Amino acid sequence: MTLSPSRTEQPRPASLPPSRTLLDSTNWGSLATACGTGESLPAALTLLTSSDPVIRESALRNALGPVTHQNSIYEATVPVALFVAAILDHPTITAVERSQDTATPPTRPILVQLLDWLGDTARDADDECAAIDEGSNGEGCLDEYPPMRAFRDARPAIFSAVRALLGHDHADLRHAALIAAIPLIEHPLLTRHQADLADRARALLAISSDRHHRDRVLNALKAWGHDTSTLENTADVAAREHYARLRAERASWNGGWTGGGYSADPPF
Repeated sequence: MTLSPSRTEQPRPASLPPSRTLLDSTNWGSLATACGTGESLPAALTLLTSSDPVIRESALRNALGPVTHQNSIYEATVPVALFVAAILDHPTITAVERSQDTATPPTRPILVQLLDWLGDTARDADDECAAIDEGSNGEGCLDEYPPMRAFRDARPAIFSAVRALLGHDHADLRHAALIAAIPLIEHPLLTRHQADLADRARALLAISSDRHHRDRVLNALKAWGHDTSTLENTADVAAREHYARLRAERASWNGGWTGGGYSADPPF
């Protein structure tokens, strides 16, 4: 894997290659995953666009699990993330799926699942995680962790695909895109999108009761300096107070430990 630019270089915009180019130009067998190398990843990634939903669900596990096991970033994580971003507009992926069997609970659309994975992975490489690593291992430690550094450098390319879905007609899809975009725009080239995402966050809060989504956008708005007091409902306040109790309890279990290394809001 090519080493990332040094910390003294200015960030450069990245382009998103076509998915086929990523498959063919990546030496998958040379890239580390949680369970060896990425030799089997091209086959699994190709099946993400299968017309068979059962095959797609299996491919999700086989393609994404090995490169984000235990919230870690591996050498193969970046090309997988770029491939996932590159297929977000694939016709099979963009189709809104609904179960035809009323006896079987419908699965989430694969597009939502891919967006969720991109967002979760971006959070594993966000500024908070980088700061925690530097606090534990010293300033500049990311230069010794090329996979995370490479993912952080790839955020503009990934965001270019996610951004196209922020105005999707289906609320679940545009909300998933928003949650994925929030950690991506920490990149220096993307912070100018904060105002747009803040407006979209307020729109989400006006209609969504999803606890995960509401927590994410409220935390983002606070981090961007917005007053969220008028945006919170009673469930938000109850959740915030519950999280505060969990943090206090965990700190007491660990002799005053404050929870560094975990998200600002539990559950952990």
